Amino acid sequence: MSAGLDTAPLFEISNLYASTADGIPILRGIDLVVNQGEVHAIMGPNGSGKSTLAAVLLGSPEYLVTRGSVSFRGDDITDWPTDVRGKAGIFLAFQYPMEIAGVSVINFLRQALSARKGIDLSVLELRLAIMEWMDRLGMDPAFADRYVNEGFSGGEKKRNEILQMAILEPEVAILDETDSGLDIDALEVVANGVAAVHRERPGLGVLAITHYQRLLRHLRPDIVHILIDGRIVEKGGMEIAVSLEREGYEAFL
Repeated sequence: MSAGLDTAPLFEISNLYASTADGIPILRGIDLVVNQGEVHAIMGPNGSGKSTLAAVLLGSPEYLVTRGSVSFRGDDITDWPTDVRGKAGIFLAFQYPMEIAGVSVINFLRQALSARKGIDLSVLELRLAIMEWMDRLGMDPAFADRYVNEGFSGGEKKRNEILQMAILEPEVAILDETDSGLDIDALEVVANGVAAVHRERPGLGVLAITHYQRLLRHLRPDIVHILIDGRIVEKGGMEIAVSLEREGYEAFL
C-alpha cells in the first residue's frame, strides 16, 4: 500500500493515453481527480472517448493504456485486472447491461457480494436486504428471481445496475450513460436512486458519463468535465452543462 494513502485522492487519472487493441488512439492525456464524496460528470459528443474511458478505468482488455496511470486510494492500479478492481471497490454501471442467462438477480448479487466483501449471506438474508432498494427503485420484487437482465426493459436493466451499486457498496461508481434510452419517469427513478445511494454513503465518489443535462439536474455534480476527441477541454460547475445545452459542443472546440 502507498505511504500517502491517508492523504491520497480517492481516484486519480494522470495523463492517461489509451488506444484500441489494434493501435487506434482514443484517449489523449486525461487528467481527473475524484476525492471522497465528490460527484463528477463527463460530457461529450459521440465518439469523444467517454465509454472508452469507462472501460479503461475498469481494465477492459479491449483497450491498451499507452501512457499515464490510474490510481485508487494512492495505489497505482493501471495494471490491475478487472476483477481485482471490482473487489477493491470500483463499480461500473454499463450503458448496455448484459443479459446473463441461467443466473438469477439474487444469486448474482450473492456471489458478487461474497467476492467484494467476503460476506456469505443466505438467499433469504440477501432477499431481505434488497427488498427496500427494489421498492425505492420501482422494481417488482419478482425480478429478484429472474435471470439477470433477461427480458428486462431498458429502464429495468438500468434500475438493476443501481440495485447492484446499492448492495455492493463500492468506493467509486462509474456510470456509463446510465440515462441513455430512459424516458423521463424512468430517468427520475434511476437518478434519484443514485442520489439516494450517495446520501447513504457520503464518501462514495461518482463519475457520471452522460450526454444530457437532465441527469445532472438530479445528481448535482461538483465538477463537470467536457471531453472532446479524447481530451478534457473544459471543466467547471453546473454552468458548463447549462451552457452546453444552450450552445452545443461547438462552443468548446
